Amino acid sequence: MDISEQLSHIRQSLAGILPEIFLAILFCLFLLAELLFLKQPDKKKVASWLQNIALAGSIVTLILIFGQWNEEPAFRFQPLLFLDRQAVFFKLLITLSWIFTLIHVRVLKYDFPPEYNALLIAAVLGMNLLSMSTHLLSIYLSLELISISSYLLVALSPYKKAAEGGIKYLLFGSASSAVMLYGISFVYGLTGTLDITNEMMTVGLSNNPDFVVTVTIVLMLAGLLFKLSLVPFHVWTPDVYEAAPTPLVSFLSVAPKAAVILVLMRFAGILPAQYFPVLGGIALISMTIGNVAALWQTNARRLLAYSSIAQAGYLLVGVAAYSRFGFESAVFYTAVYLVVNLAAFFLIDLLSPRTETNLSDYEGLGKHSIWISGILTIIMIALAGLPPTAGFTSKLLIFSALWESYHQQEFPWMLWLLIGGILNAAISLAYYLRLPYLLFFKNPSSAASNSNGSLTGKVIAGFLVATVLLLFFRPDWLSKWISAF
Repeated sequence: MDISEQLSHIRQSLAGILPEIFLAILFCLFLLAELLFLKQPDKKKVASWLQNIALAGSIVTLILIFGQWNEEPAFRFQPLLFLDRQAVFFKLLITLSWIFTLIHVRVLKYDFPPEYNALLIAAVLGMNLLSMSTHLLSIYLSLELISISSYLLVALSPYKKAAEGGIKYLLFGSASSAVMLYGISFVYGLTGTLDITNEMMTVGLSNNPDFVVTVTIVLMLAGLLFKLSLVPFHVWTPDVYEAAPTPLVSFLSVAPKAAVILVLMRFAGILPAQYFPVLGGIALISMTIGNVAALWQTNARRLLAYSSIAQAGYLLVGVAAYSRFGFESAVFYTAVYLVVNLAAFFLIDLLSPRTETNLSDYEGLGKHSIWISGILTIIMIALAGLPPTAGFTSKLLIFSALWESYHQQEFPWMLWLLIGGILNAAISLAYYLRLPYLLFFKNPSSAASNSNGSLTGKVIAGFLVATVLLLFFRPDWLSKWISAF
């Protein structure tokens, strides 16, 4: 292309990433606002204004992304970014989780420093870019933007434990990032390209020994596995979930996973056959380790941390199935998991606000906060994958997709993955139903008086549980969006 064509392409590309440009401008405005208001005497009033601006900005971002739904699929800054309905759907999920996090902070009246708004914006920007990335360079840079923002968000709390969790997060994240970069260099050496839409990548990897390709794929996936909290890059998860403030843990437990699962689906179209048994093996090991380790936890957030490791394994099953049905099931599972997990963290925070969330603190709270405790019980049932919740529908779709792929492709590892997944779903019942047991079948403790009985919190909790139940009876409300990809 000559220079005029290049400039035209740049103008078209910029017009196609308006939500991301808006987020970048909003981030800069927040940094400027913090500098201007730094010396203001009324810190609480300034923080309230910044919260209002952040919430308004998140709603504007959501509207801008909605406006991209009917745009023709096309590259932006070819071959770095690709915008299609898949990317738009995942960007909507990420933005909705951001909005819910801001509401969570507001309802529970958390006193965060103003920087957290800017860091959340930067993290959302990175996740949106990752959702559109089709080049290993843009994938890596987007992951780094998410990671740096996440490290700072985790260490945001003034408590010593949060600083410790932030350091662990940083060390494990840096290691996985380095391993991923090493894998990307292998890919470039083997194929001569970093563009995952280029056929040369598939051809180059297929022409090399299986062992070399498998090692290269595992190395390259390191950064993505870290964000999904999958084995062997899961060690940081329990410490970070226990240390960081609950609203930020809630956000980091779902939003990055939504962006990363789409990247894994994009990889599925270009990587050779060795990619899928690797994913299947990682999924089974993650489910097993996550579920077994969760059985021994005495802290609600650590329990949900190991739960998220197991749930990420279920997410990976849909990708490993390698079929249209499998991918749609993985997208459905991602959307349902996002709602359910955000609800779980919000509800444990409502019941015992800003505490250490030890399981013993929840004993007998069901007798004092029947509404919130009842909803939390339904959410735990959804995480376990039991009817009548959307969690059952999502697990059923995932396993159905894997069963169908096994019949079509007849790979033995798919059958073992299916059996292992069903057994793990049974094991998970033991710890998911533990919290409802403590709420309703144990005598109340002194912590019962800590429950947050705000009307706003109860209304939001009711809306969340209604969503989880309605998606069981009417899954087509969500699946019609997914089938439009």
